[in-house]
Amino acid sequence: MRLGRRRHMSKHDKEQIAVVSTGVIGANWATLFLARGHDVIATDPAPDAEALLRARVTAQWPTMTALGLAEGADPGRLRFTRSLEEAVSGATFVQENAPERLDLKIELFRRMGVAAPPDTVLASSSSGLAVSDMQQACAHPERVVLGHPFNPPHLIPLVEVGGGAHTSARAIERAMAFYAALGKRPVHVRREISGHIANRLQAALWREAIHLVEQDVASVADIDTVIAHGPGLRWALLGPFLNLHLSGGAGGIEHLLDHLGPPMEEWWRDLGSPRLTEALKHKLISGVAHSAGSAGTSDLEARRDRLLLELLRLKAADTQQERPA
Repeated sequence: MRLGRRRHMSKHDKEQIAVVSTGVIGANWATLFLARGHDVIATDPAPDAEALLRARVTAQWPTMTALGLAEGADPGRLRFTRSLEEAVSGATFVQENAPERLDLKIELFRRMGVAAPPDTVLASSSSGLAVSDMQQACAHPERVVLGHPFNPPHLIPLVEVGGGAHTSARAIERAMAFYAALGKRPVHVRREISGHIANRLQAALWREAIHLVEQDVASVADIDTVIAHGPGLRWALLGPFLNLHLSGGAGGIEHLLDHLGPPMEEWWRDLGSPRLTEALKHKLISGVAHSAGSAGTSDLEARRDRLLLELLRLKAADTQQERPA
């Protein structure tokens, strides 16, 4: 069962997207852009980058077909060049995915700022670097934005959009609209903060999960079971705040905060602050190895994506309209 065919795209909707750096994140973005009917030109300096990119797009295409392709979607609309300047010179939108090194990002945005058309939005997939830092040497820094996806970007709808000291409100609006047209769920990060939103929330959970393992409260496998078969199921449907609202019964979140707020504050005060010592890292690595068993990362990834596809189908079939932000 497909989720449904995407709307027909007219010539006025046509975009040429430049994907800069084609590691796992960049390749996944390329797959998504192609599946939504865009032309994609990709660039990466690695010797085997093009072959790896095309192999990944090919491997992911059946999943995108199941999700529903836009009219004209075709892996054949992917081009590759080793020249960064050539890749961005005709782009209407740029998605940069280079390693998390500030010096590298600054230089990339400097070069893209010169080569790309002045009104082209330059978006970074950076998971933690500040846009203000990345845009400092860029011509027309007002068009540099954060466009941070959630892995795997071709499937997970979330993308965090934000700006830096010199980013214009118009660039944010254009990026939000661009990602929404792809079927993503863009969220505006309203001010710069280390790690953005999703990674900070994850980090808070990881900190306590690692603390519980360190204190021998639970094993690595136990922690994964608790989240995957407990609150993680609810979070995937409504998120933390609406779930809190439901936990308050008829009185909703007001009742919950009045009656469970004090014990919640006690839990906060008791949360751990582990340090990743060599001993603790060994404990975590051993626990994950035991939990994974004979399954390799590709096996786990395939299983995750298969289940994720089914979840996305169910969510797409849900006709309940969410309250706008």
